[in-house]
Amino acid sequence: MAKSKSVLLGFSGGIDSTAAAAILREEGYDVHLDTLDTTGDPELLQRARETARKLGLPWHCSDVRERFRSEIIDYFIDGYRRGETPAPCTRCNPLIKWESLFRTATACGYDHIATGHYFRIHREGNTRFVRMAADPAKDQSYYLWGVPQACLSMALTPMGDRFKSEVKTRYCNGGLQRESMGVCFLEGRSYRQLLSEKLPQLEPGEIVDREGHVVGCHGGYAYYTIGQKRGLETSLPNVAVVAIDVRRNRVIVGNDSELLHRTLIVRESHLPDPHRLFDSPDIRVKIRGIGRNPEGFASIRPDGHERLHVELTDAAWAPAKGQPVVFYQNELVLGGGILEDYRP
Repeated sequence: MAKSKSVLLGFSGGIDSTAAAAILREEGYDVHLDTLDTTGDPELLQRARETARKLGLPWHCSDVRERFRSEIIDYFIDGYRRGETPAPCTRCNPLIKWESLFRTATACGYDHIATGHYFRIHREGNTRFVRMAADPAKDQSYYLWGVPQACLSMALTPMGDRFKSEVKTRYCNGGLQRESMGVCFLEGRSYRQLLSEKLPQLEPGEIVDREGHVVGCHGGYAYYTIGQKRGLETSLPNVAVVAIDVRRNRVIVGNDSELLHRTLIVRESHLPDPHRLFDSPDIRVKIRGIGRNPEGFASIRPDGHERLHVELTDAAWAPAKGQPVVFYQNELVLGGGILEDYRP
């Protein structure tokens, strides 16, 4: 049995955070649970409270609704207003989940923090890198590239070496827990429903080809993303969205070859060790969206304007502005950022 030390665990009451609590307790830690109230969802809070009671562990709720609204929901809406395709989870993890746990833990004297995320941590000297989970089907390292070093230095990763099949069999008896999935603040709505509420100024517009010929109409440019083929009302067969012209309220369509890009411009980057990234020859890039990840390697350099230029040996297909671009060296995450632009 490990020496008892206190750990503050981010707890939703879902399968993974429940399993994480049980694992940490088995390992001898003094586990305290903290549920982050991001949206005021009474069902979620009741589920977390009841699951904590059944686990017999102390539970606390932290109200982060105001910060979540300004940092995540507004960011999500503003991204679509700009014609981008934002990924709110990659922003929520460092700015809300991990930062809130870190603040509470340091203020209250906890030794560690933890979550139910599937990932591991690799340490080199004083630098810590996010590392992929043992279970490739559940690995969540892509969404954790921005977690600050201070948080990682306090973090435990109870799910990092676990496989989902084991978790379901061993820790989720009775079918009490369910998965915590999807964009939480949508609360059952589609993203289109949310955007129609938050962006009432959206108007129908033209769908055009690269030459500017009108080939159809759209119900609002924010409802479309790069690479999208379904739901396009056009006179052209087999086309996809290749660009969004916010200023002219146009959706531009073309063929698949127009969606291939070898140069990526990345903003808002977070690099635990920049020299490690810039000096490594075997960096791979991941962009999870509607498109296809490049299969080759990449070279990365700063441009002197707080952005990164990423040159790919194998073109990425349909990268969308606003999506995370994450840099991997084998299992290690050497950093990431947000896609600002791209070039052929």
